[in-house]
Amino acid sequence: MLSVTNQPKMDRCALAVSTLFLLAAPLLTAQSVNWVKIGAPAARSSISMAYDAATHYTVLFGGDDNGHQYLGDTWIFNGSWIEAFPASSPSIRNGAAMAYDAAGGNIVLFGGQDSSGTYLSDTWTWDGSNWTQQFPPTSPSPRASSVAYDAATQTVVLFGGGNSAGPLGDTWIWNGVTKTWTQQNPASSPSPRGATIAYSEATGTVILFGGGYGSVAYGDTWAWNGSTWTQMFPATSPSARSGQGMAFDAKLGALVLFGGAVNGIWEDSTNDTWIFNGVTWIQIQPATVPTNRYSFGMDYDPVNKVVVMFGGYSTGPARGDTWLLRFTK
Repeated sequence: MLSVTNQPKMDRCALAVSTLFLLAAPLLTAQSVNWVKIGAPAARSSISMAYDAATHYTVLFGGDDNGHQYLGDTWIFNGSWIEAFPASSPSIRNGAAMAYDAAGGNIVLFGGQDSSGTYLSDTWTWDGSNWTQQFPPTSPSPRASSVAYDAATQTVVLFGGGNSAGPLGDTWIWNGVTKTWTQQNPASSPSPRGATIAYSEATGTVILFGGGYGSVAYGDTWAWNGSTWTQMFPATSPSARSGQGMAFDAKLGALVLFGGAVNGIWEDSTNDTWIFNGVTWIQIQPATVPTNRYSFGMDYDPVNKVVVMFGGYSTGPARGDTWLLRFTK
């Protein structure tokens, strides 16, 4: 028999690899080797979604599906959706406010509404693998609302929202270092409403557009400078609406706004796309456009330089599609 030492070098390597595989085969059990199906979140609306700059993933939490079943699952998107299974998690809910807190180095989630119709006021943080409930000494009242990270002040800003008592118009900030909520007392402020807010690197302020409550909708633009809200008067603006998505596109250097329910009529949602350059709103006409919707998730992925959008609701059932908006200029 030919010895191993007399075989050509390539044959000896192949034999060594084969021998190693045979020796390891008993260890390759179902517990250590497995096929994993990559799925996508179920169709839903009233989603909490934010880009996690620490892990470079978009994170999605909760919402409600076609049957108005409230959800409490966590998903991450890095080109495809993968469900996460954290050891602890917020309870099922929709309409929770969520944003990445660069000062705290994590995502912060606040409030929302559970399946019994109860509004919540708990605060949670996501560290990339697990949710942890925080217990600040004071908190905003229970509500569904919107938050945005204010890079200028290194705090998370919360404005208004709504609960069973009606629309709210208060402003709070979350300090991710001290893990505390502090109510603000601005000299001027938008009227009480649920509204979408997002930080604009172009202006160095948090921008609020429109929003509403019930059948009332607004089409005004406001800026938060860290101490007060100031109404802006752009030459052109999107129509009055609520439930739209908004995110700052760093490559474009402008805020992007999509969709929403026009004039407070939930059945009359739209699919127009606008950008805000810090002075005025400009409608753009992409060659391909998602279907109309409101109450969806939307954020900006700076690594892949795309705006990410998922789900939402319209005249039909809740949606479960993912869209990417990329500016090529």
